[in-house]
Amino acid sequence: MNIQKLMQQAQQMQAGLAKKQEELAAREVQVSVGGDKVKVRATCAGDVLEIKIDPAVVDPSDVGFLEDLVLKGVQEAIEKGKSQAAAEMKKLTGGLGIPGM
Repeated sequence: MNIQKLMQQAQQMQAGLAKKQEELAAREVQVSVGGDKVKVRATCAGDVLEIKIDPAVVDPSDVGFLEDLVLKGVQEAIEKGKSQAAAEMKKLTGGLGIPGM
């Protein structure tokens, strides 16, 4: 295989990866914790877009419980998004393990 053809294939792969990263940045995931009391919506890029809290869990005497639920929801949403992004990138790279992808 000549170098020019190899470079062309690398450029095509890079363009495909960039496009997939854009798509993943726009793709959303949603998780619910605490029996659907806290819902978090985030992108696969890790940006938290929305947090919904059921008023039933707002107890001024137990703010720590609500804080724990929100933290858990945010962590799960980010992990779910990262997991989906990693699976999509692995499909494109064939499992090559390219740094930063």
